[in-house]
Amino acid sequence: MTKADHGNRVLGCIFGGAIGDAFGGPYEGSASPVRVDEQATWRLSDDTQLTLATCEAITQTGRVDPAAIADRFKEWFRTGRLSGLGASTLKAVTELLHGGHWALVGRKGEMAAGNGAAMRIAPLALLLDPADADARRTIRDVCRITHHHDEAYVGALAILTAVHLAWTGKWSGGPSLIEQVIANLPDSRVRDQLREIDQCDVDTPIVDLATRFGNSGYVVESVPMALSGAARVRSLGFRPMLGQLVASGGDTDTIASMAGQIAGTLLGYDALPAEMVSRLPGAAMTRTIAEAFAKTL
Repeated sequence: MTKADHGNRVLGCIFGGAIGDAFGGPYEGSASPVRVDEQATWRLSDDTQLTLATCEAITQTGRVDPAAIADRFKEWFRTGRLSGLGASTLKAVTELLHGGHWALVGRKGEMAAGNGAAMRIAPLALLLDPADADARRTIRDVCRITHHHDEAYVGALAILTAVHLAWTGKWSGGPSLIEQVIANLPDSRVRDQLREIDQCDVDTPIVDLATRFGNSGYVVESVPMALSGAARVRSLGFRPMLGQLVASGGDTDTIASMAGQIAGTLLGYDALPAEMVSRLPGAAMTRTIAEAFAKTL
């Protein structure tokens, strides 16, 4: 990978996720079929904000340090730069602000099986090999800042694996993505759901997959949907792929953001639709943080 391609694909990952977040945001929680309003207001949510905070922490330390990442989350929360936080993440950052330790503040129990760790994990895929045991412990620790649940961790591992496969060229587009991700996951509901989806016909419409398997903020539903979308980016194109995910309803911003991170890593920033990039709020801030992060890799 050339230096130029390196930076292009880092920006593709971060901007791809931000575009998915902003594009899907107006329809979060909507029932299918969703009719996309081209005049809808785009905003960045915690999906992108926490991803950018993660990039900042890695830029500052030069490595993946859960304590440093938690500190950045706390600082972004303290300065009012986080919005739309889920219950698990809100609990964690509030307790961090009041002196809680990063390893203890995350939510526990069944209600902690949301996708809040998966949506912000992508930057780690550009530094860590998800097949490495030490890397997995670090990934789990970063998830546990907000989510102490095995499914939340496996969902994050699935997204990270997909981004890593695109980053390293082991996945070049196409339906093999889900099969390749499954091979790297431990026994879990996330893996079971991915296996069921992988057995469906490759031409099954995304909206039909959402109807059958679900697309809520439950990580067992949202992560497989994001992977199903990303696996079609070569055949559909970036904008239509996001459009089909959003039209399916559910947790539209997070699902589209995770799919956008994977697809953006594969395609690179230069291949993202110019009209979507130009419409993105906070584009200058996103570029500054992403470019600084890219220089640390």
